[in-house]
Amino acid sequence: MAFLEKQAAPARRVYKRLPVPFGDLNGKEVMRMENTAAEKKTVFSAIQPSGSITLGNFLGAWRGCAAMQDEYRCIYALADLHTITVRQEPAKFRKNTLEAYALLLAFGIDVEKSLFFIQSQVPAHAQLAWVLNCYTQFGELSRMTQFKDKSAKHADNINAGLFTYPSLMAADILLYQADLVPVGIDQKQHIELARNIAERFNALYSPTFTVPEGMFPKTGAKIMSLQDPAKKMSKSDDNVNGCVYVLDTPDDIMRKFKRAVTDSEARVHYAEGKDGINNLMGIYAVLTGKSYEEIEREFEGKGYGDFKEAVGQTVVEELAPIQEKFRRLIDSKDYLEACYRENAQKATAIAQRTLNKVMKKVGFLQVK
Repeated sequence: MAFLEKQAAPARRVYKRLPVPFGDLNGKEVMRMENTAAEKKTVFSAIQPSGSITLGNFLGAWRGCAAMQDEYRCIYALADLHTITVRQEPAKFRKNTLEAYALLLAFGIDVEKSLFFIQSQVPAHAQLAWVLNCYTQFGELSRMTQFKDKSAKHADNINAGLFTYPSLMAADILLYQADLVPVGIDQKQHIELARNIAERFNALYSPTFTVPEGMFPKTGAKIMSLQDPAKKMSKSDDNVNGCVYVLDTPDDIMRKFKRAVTDSEARVHYAEGKDGINNLMGIYAVLTGKSYEEIEREFEGKGYGDFKEAVGQTVVEELAPIQEKFRRLIDSKDYLEACYRENAQKATAIAQRTLNKVMKKVGFLQVK
């Protein structure tokens, strides 16, 4: 795996000892192979295993994960600690977590190149989150728009975890000294808070955390509901036709796109006020690599019905190999368990080193 010691290397590569070396749970030092020309930047990304992964999740953050693994040092996580801010049925929660792990592997995450673990299996996340809570202002958390939105949706369960969610997200990122965080536009506020917390801690003590930057896709960063294009596509949508899931059948996908809300105009073009058609064009642009101008030319003289069918069919073709790989993986539970167990051990080794530095700087008594 990418985080294991290599026995031999081509002449153009060297083994370079990290300032804070990786290690396993027994304290064995691990060396990382690096390219002598330039060190790869670290990318961190996570998703909640709170149910079926949507097309919006896939296009907004995960579709490019396979390609990124060659360019960056990638660390991925299932953020199951975040998930319990909403009540979960235990058996279903475990099932969702395992299926999400398998599905992200099907997206192209390669555990030979990247680290991919389950958040709750790395205790340092919760530990650092508490410390960061003490360096985060109440007013900062109060301004988070996602807290306001989720509080409105779950008025019967506005818990402290929901309020301090951004502090845990900051801990997730800062533990691994992430340079870049691929997220949708809706997470921009949380990334800015993570940056502020890192800068504040660094200024109070000494440079401790890398200050991360958000990576926002230019197109398809925010996929909207097919039934209410003013709202983000979400698994919590009351209208079953508003959200497309990665594991939907081809028939279901086609049906949802054919029923997608558009406008009374018949010409396919991108313009202000055409939220429904703009959303469909964004999806089609991401999957085909075509510009909006090219899409307009392709469907010149054709109606919305033709365009909806083309978008739906393109989505079906994109998801077919992912669904097939998922089915193979979910039937290999021993393999999945071996993957997430080994990756949790490696993530713990990395995260613990950052946490140890933080604890020492804050002034906690250290065990030698």
